[in-house]
Amino acid sequence: MTFATLLVLAQLASSHAGAPAAAVDSPTMAGGLSWTLPKEWSGAPSSSMRVATYRTPAAPGDPEGGEVAVFYFGPGQGGGIDANVERWFAQMTPEAGGKKSTSSKIKVGDIPVTLCMAEGTYTGAMGMGGASSAPKKGFTLEGAIAEGSAGAVFFKLTGPKKSVAKAKAGFEALVKSLKRAP
Repeated sequence: MTFATLLVLAQLASSHAGAPAAAVDSPTMAGGLSWTLPKEWSGAPSSSMRVATYRTPAAPGDPEGGEVAVFYFGPGQGGGIDANVERWFAQMTPEAGGKKSTSSKIKVGDIPVTLCMAEGTYTGAMGMGGASSAPKKGFTLEGAIAEGSAGAVFFKLTGPKKSVAKAKAGFEALVKSLKRAP
């Protein structure tokens, strides 16, 4: 853990004692967009590369819940949308009997959003310090890239298949809640 992360955690612990986790670390605005966080999700410590990290509850029988990483790199930064979707797909090694990776484009109001989904062994997890964690079998990735007025905002939900399935309605609600920030 970096010193900055430890400092933020210490400040949050002292200033938000007794506050719900979502109130502690749940930014909901970036890139000229705002969104609503599902009530059952909680905020989690983030990193310098992330706007926010959220945790979703584990489904019964799953060893862990899901993680939603939110990235914003600035106007014109972070690479093209299609290149990011392909990079996310490359983080999932398909497993026998798994669903085929898909992507589609929608509009939420006037906001263009690219959605994607992949299943398999997740090899793209980053641990603290940037090192990749061990591959995780039986995972699903649900992604959304929203085109904000100040640049793209990237939402990436990953976790065990059942936990991601449980969190999918909340993820879809988050995407549908996107609005242009005032």
